[in-house]
Amino acid sequence: MPTTPAPQPDTRTSKTLHNGIEVLELLSRSPHGLSVTEVAEGIGVHRTVAHRLVRTLEEHRLCKRDSFKRITLGPGLVALAESVEVDLREVARPVLADLAEAQGATAHLVVPEGGDEARALMVVEPRHARAHIAFRTGRVDPLDKGSAGLALLSAMPPRRGEREEVSLARRRGYAVSHAEVTNAVTGVSAPVAGPRGDPVASIGISVLELDDPAPFGEAVVEAARLIAGMLHLP
Repeated sequence: MPTTPAPQPDTRTSKTLHNGIEVLELLSRSPHGLSVTEVAEGIGVHRTVAHRLVRTLEEHRLCKRDSFKRITLGPGLVALAESVEVDLREVARPVLADLAEAQGATAHLVVPEGGDEARALMVVEPRHARAHIAFRTGRVDPLDKGSAGLALLSAMPPRRGEREEVSLARRRGYAVSHAEVTNAVTGVSAPVAGPRGDPVASIGISVLELDDPAPFGEAVVEAARLIAGMLHLP
């Protein structure tokens, strides 16, 4: 009986580059770091191959090792991400401005920082509201606190022990929090999902008084969809 030939590798792509990208993606899901052996097992290559990949990424500061030889993402990725964040800010700016004015509330764009934190990339305050929340761009909060972080988590695979608010956000498309990162402030945020469903950012509003989050939820979900469409994301 004739045998079926084994699939041939796609000669139009670089296997080494593919493996290197897989290492970075694996590390992005492992905030506490991995050993070389774990990297090898995670991408399905020999330990020697994984070691060479890690050394190459280290030379470009795309990953680093701590004193326990655990490998994590490196600072070189920040420089690569800066141009992406510039594009994201430019796309999001008018959407945030419209959201802030329409809702009479401070609007914010927040991006994931490492594996456990969220950073405010842009904050837009309403021009005509009698009172509104003010907080600085660059502020970093725990990923599992506040509507922005909860919205980011809702676009990620479920984690062991995650809060019920994250599951609820997955079901309705937006997250709600109250007094978690700032006293007396309620936040409503929705994730801006990337091509694979991973969160590129979250967009939301912060208010002092909120009786019904649903109208704000609908508004931030629509804003998130608009930003994703402008970035040519699914």
